[in-house]
Amino acid sequence: MEFKLNLKSALLAATMVPMGAIAQAEEISIAVGHQSMCTDTYTAGIVIKELGLLEKYLPTDGKYADAEYDVSWADYSSGGPITNQMLANKLNFGVMGDYPLIVNGAKFQETDSLRTLYVAGTGYNLKGSGNAIVVPVESDIYSIDELQGKAVSTPVGSAAWGMLLKAMQDNGIPTSEYVLKNQSPAVGAANIAAGKIDAHSDFCPWSEIMEYRGTGRKIYDGSETGVPYLHGVVVRQDFAEEYPEVVEAFIKAVYEAGEWIREDPMRAVTEMEGWTGVEKEVLYLYFSEGGHLTLEPSIKTEWVDALKFNHGVLVTEKAIPPLDFDAWITEDYLKSAYADMGVDYEADKATIVDPAVANKDLPMEIWHSRDGISTHATMPEFLQAIADINATAALVNATYVYDIETGLKLFGKTAFWVKTGEEYATFLRKGEAEAFASANGGVVISFDDAIADFAAES
Repeated sequence: MEFKLNLKSALLAATMVPMGAIAQAEEISIAVGHQSMCTDTYTAGIVIKELGLLEKYLPTDGKYADAEYDVSWADYSSGGPITNQMLANKLNFGVMGDYPLIVNGAKFQETDSLRTLYVAGTGYNLKGSGNAIVVPVESDIYSIDELQGKAVSTPVGSAAWGMLLKAMQDNGIPTSEYVLKNQSPAVGAANIAAGKIDAHSDFCPWSEIMEYRGTGRKIYDGSETGVPYLHGVVVRQDFAEEYPEVVEAFIKAVYEAGEWIREDPMRAVTEMEGWTGVEKEVLYLYFSEGGHLTLEPSIKTEWVDALKFNHGVLVTEKAIPPLDFDAWITEDYLKSAYADMGVDYEADKATIVDPAVANKDLPMEIWHSRDGISTHATMPEFLQAIADINATAALVNATYVYDIETGLKLFGKTAFWVKTGEEYATFLRKGEAEAFASANGGVVISFDDAIADFAAES
């Protein structure tokens, strides 16, 4: 009897809910296209998704007081498909690299009424590092000019595709003088490992994945283009105008994702390895102090200039549609989000991290399989530590050094080493290592040779 009375009371209470309250309830669908295999998108993708940061900041007052949110995440191998899904109105937000961002804006502006807005960055490398051209580790190709007449693959439409076009332009190699193949990152990496392609151009962190696994070797780094490498967030304009506070919530989540990584890089890369399958030692190369990425969402004047330059590259190669940058890029949502967080937007916008300056005095690092990361201020100390570890049964997961030309962080095993007397220097590129050795009476040696100098003393 008691159960029946309670049920009757509940049904009666339900009938007394004002119809206006029911009518006001709104379900807001938020669909995000991201790339779990592109490190520079992590702060607007996999980190937000796994930590629930967007839900943390979604508005719940005012017109959103009765809103119900349906947040979905779609993972893609590159930026091109994200644009296609945004055009089809299946995604509201897209996270992608510089060249795909440009294609996104131009394709939308090519339509009669659809538009996207570029509302925030995710991360950058001032030197342009992140994209790279890789050859099989046993290849006899060491420079980009040797790719003339060769088969080169890339995910067409990606940031690495744009870099490849720019690099070939810079080296006087028109598209008619090499075979360009469209291959996804995973397929390209597999073909490099199997020696089925002469070279593969890809975005972060695929070249370092191939280096770490011992299947590929860089012959060209994006830093050689002289153009900053950056990623960002685009949103459909119709969605942004209807739900501006949701866009601001997304930007706040991007900001916190960057703070979470900086707070404890070791924790972050370990977590992200579980989420993405990318080895934590590779992710450390990007997200540690001195790593390839500076995580920060402001839209700097230099980024706009870089995007305009990249648009020109695509105009030359592919007759991409025009892009009205003033109509496409907006800082309004960023400024509002920063104001709500109490963060100085103009200070962030004015700060640019140059690896050549910021990394100049950083120590070399050894990732011990049991003891984790150790730091070493001098090269002899670093090499002696590796020799000592090698003399035991312990394993070294990875080692990290810096290119003395650009300040970029490198795996010790893939750097080009120069010994001059009792001094050692490390380089990203073979040509610069050889030039330095010639000018300073040194010799180019292998990493193992450098370690062997200290193994004899241990």
